Amino acid sequence: MCVLGVPGVGKSTVVGAPDAALGAPFVAAANLHPEAKRVQMAAGVPLTDEDRWRWLDLVGENLHASADTGLVMACSALRRMYRDRIRAAAPEVIFVHLHGSRDLLLSRAQGRTDHFMPASLLDSQLETLEDLDADESGFAVIVDREPGALVEEIVGRL
Repeated sequence: MCVLGVPGVGKSTVVGAPDAALGAPFVAAANLHPEAKRVQMAAGVPLTDEDRWRWLDLVGENLHASADTGLVMACSALRRMYRDRIRAAAPEVIFVHLHGSRDLLLSRAQGRTDHFMPASLLDSQLETLEDLDADESGFAVIVDREPGALVEEIVGRL
């Protein structure tokens, strides 16, 4: 399962709980970025598509390698072509799109002190975001509740 959404939506917070509920390990895809790319984003410089391709391949490879045992991956995967790239390596992946209002997301992003992605990049991330298409395996969840309630919805819909 790949939990997607913009920075601040709560991917890591929410998937920490399904990790236990689903009995599958959790991986933050952001940790698969080379250090230089994390430094670039921390400086407020968005990645280009060219910057992302190998990273997306790694996300897909990790998901596919764990297809039999399960894996919960938190990954932005904001555009259809990014999800297509992941699906090329992991055709079995199910996407769970966490989303919320800009005000809620900005509030959360501004409150984080331990993340490399600055709140200043939220608007560019929202502009990049493409909702799941009807032919994509997955569903959307609005993050207007406590993580436990979100987990319950995700597990129920899976």
